[in-house]
Amino acid sequence: MQILSKETKIDFIGLRVGALIVSLAIIAAGVYSLITKGLNFGIDFEGGTKVELIYEQDVAIESVREALLKGGYTEAVVQHFGSNKDVLIRIPLSEENSDVDSSTRLVEYLNSSSLGVATLRSVEFVGPTFGKELFEKGILALIYSLIGVMIYVAFRFEWKFSLGSVTALIHDVIITLGVFSILGLEFTLPVLAALLAVIGYSLNDTIVVFDRIRENFRKMRETETSEIMNFSINQTLPRTILTSLTTLLVLVMLYLYGGDALNGFAATLIIGVLIGTYSSIFVASPTVLALGAKPDDLIQEVVEKEGAEHPDMYMP
Repeated sequence: MQILSKETKIDFIGLRVGALIVSLAIIAAGVYSLITKGLNFGIDFEGGTKVELIYEQDVAIESVREALLKGGYTEAVVQHFGSNKDVLIRIPLSEENSDVDSSTRLVEYLNSSSLGVATLRSVEFVGPTFGKELFEKGILALIYSLIGVMIYVAFRFEWKFSLGSVTALIHDVIITLGVFSILGLEFTLPVLAALLAVIGYSLNDTIVVFDRIRENFRKMRETETSEIMNFSINQTLPRTILTSLTTLLVLVMLYLYGGDALNGFAATLIIGVLIGTYSSIFVASPTVLALGAKPDDLIQEVVEKEGAEHPDMYMP
């Protein structure tokens, strides 16, 4: 116990009530935004046309928007990508823009305007049926991944740890979606892929902590469960911080220099890594503790065999 008190630096378990209040407040704000505002779906899910144009000279975004407004494209989203000569235009589905030829009409209209002639770099059209199908399959992928995680953790540890890990993952997904809704960030297919990656990252962090808890459960069976968990979290804290910081460094560089195509993907992972690191410490283990986990849950008795000279009472 003397060693335990010296090595435990932060009372994470003691802070679980405050962490719970913070999590509930963030989740409540996110859920409210999701109900009232919803997600800003990209054309991957809503359907529409995305056109990338390259001009010979720099072109102002405001000039492109004004030209599109005069042509009746009132809901078009215009932005630069790469340089001031490269323009990305997104047009949602409408009665006038509901077929694959809508991009051709758009380019012909802009080339006839005072902006000058642009070269078509790429075009993408997503119909409403395909976008809806993508969204439904994405939600199913999230659900199946959570079910798979629950089965895996229950098999490797115990059902209380399984519920703790899934609670942390659901916490991460809801908060990430809530942040996207509050900030109005575009929700696209790469963002959905990043959400699945967040589940994997957060689970890996949680499993590292659970592994150490299981190891210490077997070593310190007479110690209070909360103390063992605190000790285990503090033992893994340097690894958690180092992994998160190095991962965030790469993701920030990807967000800053990866271009528009990767911004949403990188932003999702940045939010997910921050929330996942937090949940592996303040959500997963406290949930397991609240479910009544104790050292005996992970210690299996060995049946004595007749003739054994030195039978062990417990598994190593």
